[in-house]
Parts: sequence; C-alpha cells; structure tokens
Amino acid sequence: MRSVAGGAIAIAGTALAVGSSLGGPLVQLAGVAAVAVAVGFGWPHFLGIPARKTNGAVIALAGVASAAAVTFTSGPELLSWTPLAIAVGVMAVVVVQLLRGTGQSHRLESAFGASAGVLLCCLGSGWIGTARLTGAGSMLLVAGISTVVALLIGMIRWPDTIVAPLAIVFAGLAAPLAGLVLTGISVLPATIAGVVIGAVLAAFRRLNSTRSIRLAPFGVVALGLAPAFAVGSIAYFLDRMLVV
Repeated sequence: MRSVAGGAIAIAGTALAVGSSLGGPLVQLAGVAAVAVAVGFGWPHFLGIPARKTNGAVIALAGVASAAAVTFTSGPELLSWTPLAIAVGVMAVVVVQLLRGTGQSHRLESAFGASAGVLLCCLGSGWIGTARLTGAGSMLLVAGISTVVALLIGMIRWPDTIVAPLAIVFAGLAAPLAGLVLTGISVLPATIAGVVIGAVLAAFRRLNSTRSIRLAPFGVVALGLAPAFAVGSIAYFLDRMLVV
C-alpha cells in the first residue's frame, strides 16, 4: 500500500511540475515551489530524524530558492545558482545541528539525512530549467511521461528483480513514442532519457523497499515526491547534452 500511495503522490507532483509550465515561468515556479515545500517538510518524517519542523523548513526553503533562481536566471546556464542553493542549505542544516547543542540524539544522522533532502529538493528546479531550455512541449514532456510510466510500473507489488527491468524498459519505450507523437525530439535522445529516468526511479524503489518501519503520512509524501522531483535535473542535463 505504501508503494501505491507514494506512486500516486509522485504522479500528482510530476503532473504539477510539468503541467504548470503551460501557464508560463511564474506559474511553473509556483507549482514547483509547492512540490518543494511538500518534499521539504515530508523528508524529515520519511527519515525519522529529530527537529523535523526546522529541518523541513530548511529543506523547503532551499528548494524554493533553487527554483526561483532558475526562473529568473538569464541563460544559457540556467542551473548555475542551484549548487549555491544546495551549499547554503547544507550549511543551514549544520547550523541547526549546532544550535541543538551537545548531547542531542542522532545529530550526525540528522545532518546527513537533511543534507540529502536539500540535494533532492534543489534538483527539482531542473523541471523549470528544462521548460525554459527547449519549451514545454519538448524534453519536459518526454521526461514527464517516462517518469509517470516508471512510477506506474513501480506501483506494482512484485519483487524488485521483476519491477526494475520493467520500469526501465517501459520508460525507455514510452519516451521515444512521446517524442515522435507529441514533440520533435528524435528517437535516440528520447530513448536514452527514458532509460535513465526509469533506472533512477527503479533504484529509488529498491532503496525504499528495504525500509520495514511504518511511515507517517508526511513520510509517504516524501517517499513518493522526492525521487520524481529530483528527476527534473536529469531531464535538464539530458536536454542540454542530447537535444540543444
């Protein structure tokens, strides 16, 4: 049930990040920022780390800052400010742990876990970068469709040894089909993008399947949204390398 709920949430978040691009950069910024806030405040619940509200606020703010920077940066390096947002977010996580004081529980785990959340949340700004780079009807749509297909396959309650290859294959097939029918992207770049996205999401599914503890509702939100959200930067860099 956790994989089904997480997959449904991830599909909704992907649809918001991609579909909001039809309204222009500012509308997409609002959509991506909403997903970043959900990822930020859900991630500490997913990991079960202390200081959840404070760490969640830091992660969410880093993701929103990265999205805003990509929206208002003039090209061609649209994600040039994203590393700075990640660095500042990680430093803020460390400051939070210092303010908690000596002797507090799970300080190291909290620092590493929240830093990983900052990284994933900031990478979501790649959805905006992809839309600005080649338009809402190109790699953005191909990546969005292959992400949804991989997520749908991942919702099947079969062993990872079966689901992972299926996710990679079907995402790799859906991407060039979307490229041929809906966009002008050729078969090879679209196929590579679909295979890479399917492999990344399959790897996250395998990682999450090793967790046996019960998740809080906010944790399920982060379980679904974080991997799919981070795919945005993969789409951006594949767009730059293979299409532009």
